[in-house]
Amino acid sequence: MPPSPERGLAVVTGANRGLGLGVVRRLAERGHPVVLGARDRGRGERAAAGLQGDVTVRELDVARRDSVDALAAWVREHHGGLEILVNNAAVHYDTFQTAVGADLAIAEEALAVNTLGAWRTTVACADLLPRGGRVVMVSSGSGSFGETAGAGGTPAYAVSKAALDMLTVKLAADLRRRGVLVNAVCPGWVATDMGGPGGRPLDEGVDSILWAVDLPPDGPTGTFTRDGRPIPW
Repeated sequence: MPPSPERGLAVVTGANRGLGLGVVRRLAERGHPVVLGARDRGRGERAAAGLQGDVTVRELDVARRDSVDALAAWVREHHGGLEILVNNAAVHYDTFQTAVGADLAIAEEALAVNTLGAWRTTVACADLLPRGGRVVMVSSGSGSFGETAGAGGTPAYAVSKAALDMLTVKLAADLRRRGVLVNAVCPGWVATDMGGPGGRPLDEGVDSILWAVDLPPDGPTGTFTRDGRPIPW
């Protein structure tokens, strides 16, 4: 089901490239005002230059409380609230590491951005979301116990995404009473700067994310999907 005719504000984190930028583009084309969140405002501005629609670039570092709080205050002042929050910001797809030999500084940064960043941003925006609002956690099958049992590699990224999945379940339970839907989505292996060459087209990954954006107000919450179909936690 398409979004409501009012086309409420959407906020997308980590949106100056790849999947985040693709989601911003598609939501803006639909007529949503969209906040493109980027740690580097200059990169965000360059990314937004070719987009159509109402796109506002905001400097946003989800690992910093002051940055997240400033975004929430700006949303409240200029829009009164938001309809859609896509927690896309992520770092360190660490294919070069093993769990036993991992650089824990990399693991700490992955958790700070991929897990705590999404947590911090959702908490800051929770009171701004109306009944029927949607929060989408851009997760990964790398964090799925069912899909990666027995597999090594990407330890920092995988652990941070597994924690993000549990966070999705907890936030969905807490926000259900407010009528806010919180779902985790794996966009699949997509050919982006982070994913590298060989993955599926960007638009297919964006479609997977938009499935959770497009849920009706009485849609499912606390789910983990890829292309609209459940995948194992």
